[in-house]
Amino acid sequence: MTAPEPYAGVTTHTPVRHHILSVLVENKAGVLARIAGLFARRGFNIYSLAVAPAEGHARFSRVTIVVDAESAPLEQIVGQLNKLVNVVDIKDLAPRDALERELLLATLPVDDGNRAAVLEVVANAAASIVDVNATSLSVVLAGTPHACDLLERALEGFSDVELQRTGRVALPRLTQTESL
Repeated sequence: MTAPEPYAGVTTHTPVRHHILSVLVENKAGVLARIAGLFARRGFNIYSLAVAPAEGHARFSRVTIVVDAESAPLEQIVGQLNKLVNVVDIKDLAPRDALERELLLATLPVDDGNRAAVLEVVANAAASIVDVNATSLSVVLAGTPHACDLLERALEGFSDVELQRTGRVALPRLTQTESL
């Protein structure tokens, strides 16, 4: 297997290089702990980790692991994962060949002084307002990691922002030329 080029982009504030692994595992107690333990024992840095049942099937889960390419040789990571009994399949996804998405939720205070600026940031990011009261609003963006980075940076200008990101999920593109 030829290793794809790692993601060479900017996330939050630091340039990083990542590999994306899509790992199909048996949906059993302790599998995620064994995967995390494998990474911890080897000193590999996990940048992002997302887990959910795969293809609507309760028997398997898909684990999307974004790995810091500087901390670990990809072949060693894949080799170690393949040794785990509950691992069914591993796909190493090059960012150019993958559809990646992430979810960002943020809650921030609004008043007459900043309401227009907040609404402008939300509109420019193609985010949506999902909850509102007299003094705050919550926004959501489901988009590429880069789009989430841009919204996160734009929200830094406001005070008391509560922000949470899910981490990436990814699947192979259907064709090499398709782009969304």
